[in-house]
Amino acid sequence: MRILADENIPLVDAFFAEFGEIRRMPGRSINRAALEQADVLLVRSVTRVDRELLEGSPVRFVGTCTIGTDHLDIDYFEEAGISWASAPGCNARGVVDYVLGSLLALAEGEGAELEGRRYGVIGAGEVGGRLVEVRRGLGWDVRVCDPPRQAREVGEFVTLEEILAECDVISVHTPLTLDGEHSTFHLLDQSRLEQLRPGAWLINAARGAVVDNAALREQLARRTDIQAVLDVWEGEPQVDVELAELCWIATPHIAGYSLDGKLRGTEQIYLAFCASRGLEPTVELAELMPPAPLRGLAFDASTKPSELLEIICRAVYDPRRDDAAFRRNLGTDEAQRRVGFDQLRKQYPPRREIDSLQIEITGGQPQLEQIVRALGATVRR
Repeated sequence: MRILADENIPLVDAFFAEFGEIRRMPGRSINRAALEQADVLLVRSVTRVDRELLEGSPVRFVGTCTIGTDHLDIDYFEEAGISWASAPGCNARGVVDYVLGSLLALAEGEGAELEGRRYGVIGAGEVGGRLVEVRRGLGWDVRVCDPPRQAREVGEFVTLEEILAECDVISVHTPLTLDGEHSTFHLLDQSRLEQLRPGAWLINAARGAVVDNAALREQLARRTDIQAVLDVWEGEPQVDVELAELCWIATPHIAGYSLDGKLRGTEQIYLAFCASRGLEPTVELAELMPPAPLRGLAFDASTKPSELLEIICRAVYDPRRDDAAFRRNLGTDEAQRRVGFDQLRKQYPPRREIDSLQIEITGGQPQLEQIVRALGATVRR
């Protein structure tokens, strides 16, 4: 069996070597010629996999080691009898850590308290749903907008208009859907961006085109009271430099790039591939996951809740580091920026997740222990 994989997918050899020959190449370079000698294609979000790429090729299985599937032509896969799989939820924890770190940076920069703000989450799937759980566990006031889920289930959902009118912090976690009843292309367009509350914070860690980038640039230039955090961009790896310079935090689509999340993504595709072939899995991620360099932290019971939250989150990840690296790349010409965008992703340093931490609180303190549990870490006794 011949396997072609995006070079940025980790542990491909460990999971797939038993099945045949593995070739690697940059995800944006995968083309029809490369697929002439491939039965299995493993990608990330930068590779558009559709009829134009696959028709006439021997590929019979496509796996994307990502949550999102907007880069896959699933209708064609079904028409052509090509098995496929994605990795739902693989990087949800990493995105939650990114959002928490961004909120801490915004609060510090603006002298604001996180606890007193009202939070709106647009899209409550794997990522948004996890974020809602964390925020509510922290005792924060959260509103949720998810029309597809609202149509399927009973829950406390609100409209997008209510999110815009009532929420001080809005984070976007919806997939990119180009058409249909629940299209999300430019979901936040000029008219909706104009409805942002005074002093609002907007975070987009979903897909770039869910927010109209040109309209957001105009709003940020005109309204100095609102702030934005963008991890995703229209036309990636191309970036609107003026928009990036107006953002509080700007990063190259790495919100979910935790090591744990990337390894889980590979494992999920491996398990799906085995299932598609009726094979029993023989490799377990637990045997391959490297130990986290930071195992735990200890606090005194007198620690302030806000300090506990900040120390735990930043001990694991602070997105300002990625923002600084990204901004250094903005000073180059357009061609270099495109290359630099992908290089920042390819050479991304290992980053772990908050739920790998063991937290000790000397003397015990129920309020602090609740914060630890809400963040996903473990209280060590």
